[in-house]
Amino acid sequence: MRNVFDVIIVGGGAAGFFTAIQIAEHNPNKNILILERGKEVLTKVKISGGGRCNVTHAEFIPQELVKNYPRGERELLGPFHQFMTGDTIEWFEKQGVELKIEEDGRMFPVSDSSQTIIDCFLQRTQDLNIKINTLEPVKDFVKEGELWKITCKSSHYQAQQLVIATGSNPKIWNQLQHLNHQIISPVPSLFTFNTRDSRVEGLAGISTFASVKVVGEKLESEGPLLITHWGFSGPGILKLSAWGAQRLFEKNYQFQLEINWLGYASAEATLEQLLKLKKQNPKQQMATYAQFDLPKRLWQKLVVASIPENRIWAEVSHKELQALVKELTQGVYHIQGKSTFKEEFVTAGGVELKEINFKTMESKLHKDLFFAGEVTNIDAITGGFNFQNAWTSSFIAAQEISNR
Repeated sequence: MRNVFDVIIVGGGAAGFFTAIQIAEHNPNKNILILERGKEVLTKVKISGGGRCNVTHAEFIPQELVKNYPRGERELLGPFHQFMTGDTIEWFEKQGVELKIEEDGRMFPVSDSSQTIIDCFLQRTQDLNIKINTLEPVKDFVKEGELWKITCKSSHYQAQQLVIATGSNPKIWNQLQHLNHQIISPVPSLFTFNTRDSRVEGLAGISTFASVKVVGEKLESEGPLLITHWGFSGPGILKLSAWGAQRLFEKNYQFQLEINWLGYASAEATLEQLLKLKKQNPKQQMATYAQFDLPKRLWQKLVVASIPENRIWAEVSHKELQALVKELTQGVYHIQGKSTFKEEFVTAGGVELKEINFKTMESKLHKDLFFAGEVTNIDAITGGFNFQNAWTSSFIAAQEISNR
């Protein structure tokens, strides 16, 4: 049969390309093919990080890095000891792609363009003679003897090793189920919260540090919270969405969100501070000057929500101050639905992790079948962590394949 390769990689995304490149770098004799269902490769890389490509995150301790993965924390600890953030940075620098660290730890190419990463991958695959076939959606793959037989729309291929690097692809997951792999049903992982509430109406664009939790659940988070035209976004919300992906899906994204606009300030300490302010500024209008480092317009909305407008501090009763304390530290907002975070659609779900050998990224059910990237039930919070999983899992799979 024609179209026989040593390795076939299904999926022309970040994980697929990095796996192919790593195999070829370690074993130049391998004949490698990437199969991509679309017209173009690396499309998700192009839009990632707002078009800048958030390559990784400046966290260099494996035990700390794994804490950013709601699914995969335990399984990734070993792999991160083999290929970590520093290795990612070093590899890209060897290709002439310098990365920079932003204030929040996210790492981008100095060019601030995802095209830099795409060009790097395309040039490297060309240098290593890796074949890429686009418009080749895989319809089926089965093991026949020692080889994998891959059926596309109008072509057939064979390979010694098969790597699945398709990300969240229901058709591929369905084919893996035919091979007796368990697939955890996908649900959205990174999303923003929708709410219609007068307390945040007209405040789109305001951001402040807050702690948030889902009422009645063991789900809480903290970080910058961004008020949007439709509700809440920002790192604190996205982190909560990632950890609560399955539970919030079960709730149909209808739940009560409790916000402490003062971060971790207690109700007692907040009341004490308000009483002090009342004593110090008896004739000053409460809403005129923002307190607790809150944005002025947010402070005004929260004050008006609990105390009549145009009140001076001296006129405010103890009961009213307690109502303001609750608004500041335990405000409850009804969430009614979600919105996808920008163009980056990340899901929780995929191949059951117990069915994968994380020392090799090989299937425990089928020899010479490997996984890389988000096709497995691993996902992370926003900040470059999903890409780091792609680089690490690709490297480990490539190491094993290149030695066979």
